[in-house]
Amino acid sequence: MRSLRTEPSLDPGAYSFRHRIRVRFAETDTMGIVHHSRYFPYLEEARVAYLRHLEHPYQEWQAAGLNAAVLEASLRYRQPLHFDDEVDVHLVMASATRTTFQMAYLLTVDTMAAATGVTVHGLITAAGRPVRLPDWLVALAR
Repeated sequence: MRSLRTEPSLDPGAYSFRHRIRVRFAETDTMGIVHHSRYFPYLEEARVAYLRHLEHPYQEWQAAGLNAAVLEASLRYRQPLHFDDEVDVHLVMASATRTTFQMAYLLTVDTMAAATGVTVHGLITAAGRPVRLPDWLVALAR
């Protein structure tokens, strides 16, 4: 069953958070283009920065015995990223249920949309059991 319900916007103004990343040489192929597999770590880095910005760093979740497992991830590549590009990863909490949440992303270089993405997460205990999302997290999707 497909759970993605979010269509990421191409408008940077539709996102509540921005995190800048500089493309490293090691992330590129022989053509100097970022390898497709490197985009997911960019999304992860932005998520972790977003939680830190909200004063609920991921370490706080882990200390409480919780993890936000990635249940599904989708990317649409629009324009290639290159070595030394400064990439803005725009992020917004797109939706939330009692136990899952979706984040939407827009990756831009200057005004160019390089990629869009969505990740779906479930909050789980260290034993892998689903847990209800905290109210503060659900409120971000409203």
